[in-house]
Amino acid sequence: MKIRVALAGNPNVGKTVIFNALTGSRQYVGNWPGVTVEKKVGKFTYKDAEVEVVDLPGSYSLSPYSIDEKIARDYILEERPDVVVNIVDASNLERNLYLTVQLLEIGANVVVALNMMDEAEARGMKVDAEKLSEILNIPVVPMVAVKGIGFDELKEVIYERAGMREERHKIVGYGKAEKYIESLEREIEKYPELKKHSRWLAIKLLEGEVDILRILSINEVNGMLEVAYADLIRKAEVLRKEFGEKLGEPETYFADKRYEFIKSVVEQVLTRKGVTWTFSDMLDRVLIHRGFGIPIFLSLMWAAFQFTFAVSAPFSDAIDTFFGWLGEVAGSSIENPALSSLLADGVIAGVGSVLVFLPPIFLLFLILSILEDSGYLARAAFVMDRVMHKAGLSGKSTIPMLLGFGCNVPAVMATRTIEDWKDRLLTILVNPLMSCSARLPIYVLFAGAFFAGMEGAVIFSMYLMGIVLAGIMAFIFRKTIFKGQPSPLILEMPPYRIPTLRSVLTKTWIRGKMFLRKAGTIIFAAVVVVWFLGTYPGGPGSDIETSYASMLGHALQPLFAPMGWDWKAAVALFFGFIAKEVVVGTYGTLYGLGEVGEESESLRAALHGTFTPLNAYAFMAFALIYIPCVATIGVIRQEAGWKWMAFAVAYELLLAYAVALAIVGIGHALWG
Repeated sequence: MKIRVALAGNPNVGKTVIFNALTGSRQYVGNWPGVTVEKKVGKFTYKDAEVEVVDLPGSYSLSPYSIDEKIARDYILEERPDVVVNIVDASNLERNLYLTVQLLEIGANVVVALNMMDEAEARGMKVDAEKLSEILNIPVVPMVAVKGIGFDELKEVIYERAGMREERHKIVGYGKAEKYIESLEREIEKYPELKKHSRWLAIKLLEGEVDILRILSINEVNGMLEVAYADLIRKAEVLRKEFGEKLGEPETYFADKRYEFIKSVVEQVLTRKGVTWTFSDMLDRVLIHRGFGIPIFLSLMWAAFQFTFAVSAPFSDAIDTFFGWLGEVAGSSIENPALSSLLADGVIAGVGSVLVFLPPIFLLFLILSILEDSGYLARAAFVMDRVMHKAGLSGKSTIPMLLGFGCNVPAVMATRTIEDWKDRLLTILVNPLMSCSARLPIYVLFAGAFFAGMEGAVIFSMYLMGIVLAGIMAFIFRKTIFKGQPSPLILEMPPYRIPTLRSVLTKTWIRGKMFLRKAGTIIFAAVVVVWFLGTYPGGPGSDIETSYASMLGHALQPLFAPMGWDWKAAVALFFGFIAKEVVVGTYGTLYGLGEVGEESESLRAALHGTFTPLNAYAFMAFALIYIPCVATIGVIRQEAGWKWMAFAVAYELLLAYAVALAIVGIGHALWG
């Protein structure tokens, strides 16, 4: 038995926690067809059923005001999942039930997961789940997802409801609008393929959403809805015009009537006590304070990097030692010189030099997951909004910019939530300056090699430099290319929560395994190419100075001579455009090929021969700023087009060169 389940809900209702708890590691991430919005699908087994769970984008309604809402609506209409689990925040019933009502109107087989019951209680609210179930005539499962409460009941209800489909014709009474709805329904019922959704479709047509017919249609003629449904569309336009004259704007009228219904439901199921001041309110007085908010945010980020480096260093050293030993064993055990060199100097040295940074990356993801689950990252977005607005960035740019600390690809995708095209394009152009996790191995390598005892502060300075440069470039672009005022930020603050171990570890693993997957695919392929270029034409054991890699490096090296970088740095940066981790893998391979003697010199020690602390810091800055990885370039092209992709690549290359040159020049002027 197979069951398809869709998870639907407003943002910040615990949907991701429930998805992760249900599916565990049995999930994969892709994109929704036709768009670059992330699609998460997972599975779990219950009794004799294989249950597939699709995590729909967070939506406040099923009206297509944003791409996320359109995806959710279209999936439910086109794919008709067996069950739609609507996650509802028990502490914010009135707003959350708007989506519930729309799901019922669309004809979905709805189960309400009434989440955050503990937070509702802490705010002095008591929700009668049984009464809510009785009024809506659907199952309602009380839950506290972060504590694992309610999952057994939810699985059982999903299992029971999967085979049930009830025809719902009327959820909300629309008063004087009913005659328009009924008149249009009679016209709709002339078309067999539309009859099932006749009431809901009548409301949508009165709201002006003619394109909804495209989803339900099987009679579209040459792509022209106007031909297939000419009479229906004509009738809808006449009724819509009359509706507007007598009852006002249809969208507003229907929304008001839904909220009237929801208000009556809430009055019956919700009891309030006299608690008005919560722990979240007290924390917010400090954490989002106009004076304290930004220093607290920056201090937390600095502490996170210091902690990450201090704790992860012994584990990284152990991995480094292991791969050094493994390379020696592989090199001495295989007789074929080419295969021995490929494994020892190419694969093990290259991939191993990247995997050394697994501990700091996983630890940083762990800290970010804790901050996210605690509710603090939403506050960080609010705190930084004031600064970003002055720089010319839209308030809605804040979340995509923060996402850039993890990976620039989903961060660029997240700009789809920004309606204004200028604001969105500006955010896309400066987002790659936010330091993604792929750059962290470069920072850790060079900070550990040249700034002992100050590693955390140096790494933090890279992240801060990215933020400052993004602000400067946004300000320049706003004054020159994208003139106008940025839009403000309207942000819902989730309550503070104590993160659960399971949720934090699941998020950490999901993000961390992307790094592992890169190491096994992109980085592996890149270091094999670098090994080939560094080994031939002379073959294994030949002088690396006569290799193809050396020829490429020496051709590029004059460009980097003002910064004092050698040809190996040029080659590492050249291959780094594939993925930033490849910079470290390239160094590992090049120094592995260049070794002489029996003892393998560590990569950090090897770098001391070619870098000083000053030009090492300049190299870190260049790696931060220059060309985004191939994946980011691809998504910029998809979201903004070839012209803006080329512009982003060009300006970031020039900016990286200028900043690195300035660091070296100012450093020499100050310290000689």
